[in-house]
Amino acid sequence: MQKRFILILLFLSSYLSFAQTNITEQISIFLDCNVCDSEYLRQNLGNTQFVRDQFLGDVHVFVVTQRNGSGGRSYEMQFIGKKEFEAINYTLTFSTDTNMTRDETRQRVLEYLKLGLVRFWIANGTTDEVKVSVPVPEEEKDDVEEDDPWNYWLFQVGAGGFFDGQEQSRFSNINISASARRVTEKNKFSLRARFSESRNVFEFEGEEIVGINDRKFLNISDIISINDHWSYGFFGSIGSSTFNNTDLYYTFRPALEYSFFDYVDSAKKQLTISYRNGIRFNDYIERTVFNKTDEYLWEHGIQLGGRVNQEWGNFNAEVSYNQFLNDTSLYAVNFFVGTRIRLFKGFNFNLSGSYSITRNQINLPGGDLSLEELLLQQQQLQSGYNYFVSIGFSYSFGSIYNTIVNPRFDF
Repeated sequence: MQKRFILILLFLSSYLSFAQTNITEQISIFLDCNVCDSEYLRQNLGNTQFVRDQFLGDVHVFVVTQRNGSGGRSYEMQFIGKKEFEAINYTLTFSTDTNMTRDETRQRVLEYLKLGLVRFWIANGTTDEVKVSVPVPEEEKDDVEEDDPWNYWLFQVGAGGFFDGQEQSRFSNINISASARRVTEKNKFSLRARFSESRNVFEFEGEEIVGINDRKFLNISDIISINDHWSYGFFGSIGSSTFNNTDLYYTFRPALEYSFFDYVDSAKKQLTISYRNGIRFNDYIERTVFNKTDEYLWEHGIQLGGRVNQEWGNFNAEVSYNQFLNDTSLYAVNFFVGTRIRLFKGFNFNLSGSYSITRNQINLPGGDLSLEELLLQQQQLQSGYNYFVSIGFSYSFGSIYNTIVNPRFDF
C-alpha cells in the first residue's frame, strides 16, 4: 500500500513538472490594449500563454490607437521584450476603416499580433507550429497611385430612438444625425448636424404633465496644419436648445494651437495649448436674468491639455478658461483629470474627476421655475459649480497562466 502511494506521488509529480515545463516553454505575453477583443485573441492565438500582469510576461504587447480620417482606428502595436528577450523591442503600425466589421477588425489585430511575435518565437526556439505565408510574385507593374474616388471624404448618417414607460409615466427620445469629414495630413474638415427630442409624460390625479426638450445644431470646423508643432483653425456652430433657453444661437471662433511634442507622437504623448477668440449671438426663448431677449457677445478661451499612454498606465488632464469680453466678470473654469496606474504587480489605481466654476450662465431665464420644470429638468438651473469624481483600485492574484475561454451563459 505504501509503495503504491509513493508511485502515485511520483507519477503526479512528474506529470505536474511536465505540464509546467510545457507551459513555460511557450512565450508568455501580456496584452495591454483597451480596444482589442482579448477573448477572441486568446481563442485564436496558439503557441503562447496570456498572463494577467505586465511583470509576468516575456513580451509586453502595448497597443495605442487613435481615430483616423476613414472613421476607423490607427493602431501602434509595440512589442517590448522582457527577461531574456529584453534586446527585442519594435513597433508595428496598421489601420482599420469604418467599412470594416468588428470581426474584420479583430482579424487584422490578430494578424499583426502573430507577425510581431515571430521574432520572439525564433529567439525562444518554438517555431515548430509556426507557418509563414507570403503571396506568389506577380508580374512587375509600373507604380500606380491608388485612386480614391471619394477624395478622403467620409459621410455618415444615423437615426434612432428609445421608449419606456409604466402606468403613470412614459418617456421617449428620437434623434437624427449626419456628418461629413475629410482628413489629410494638411487639413481636417468636419461638419456635423443633429436633431434630438425628448418627451416626458407624467399622470397625476387625472392630469398629464408633459415636458419636452429638443435640441438642434450644426457644427463646422476646419483645421489647417502649419508644421510639426503649430496649427490653426476655424470653428462655427448654429442651433437651438430649449434646455439652454435659446431659440437660435450661432458662433464663429478662429483658433491657434501649439503642441509641445511633435504631432506624430500623439498616440503615446501629447501636450497642447490653444487659444480661441470670436463672436456669439443668442436669441432667447424667455427673457434672461440679465433682462435680455437677444444679444451679441465676444468671447475668448484658452485650453491646456495633455495625455500620456505608457507601459505603466495612462494619464490625461485638461484645464480651460472661457470668458465674455463684453463683461469680464462672466467666465468659466474647467478642470479634468483621469488616470489608470499600475503601482505594482497586480495592483491598479484608477482616478478620474472634473470640477467646473461657472460664472457665465447668461442664458438662464428670468423668473421662478415651476415645480414641473424643476422635476422634469426642462431648463438649465443656476449653479456656481459642478463636479464629478470617481476613484478606485483593483488587485488581481492567482494563476498567471490561463488562456481558457468559456463563453457559457454570457447572454
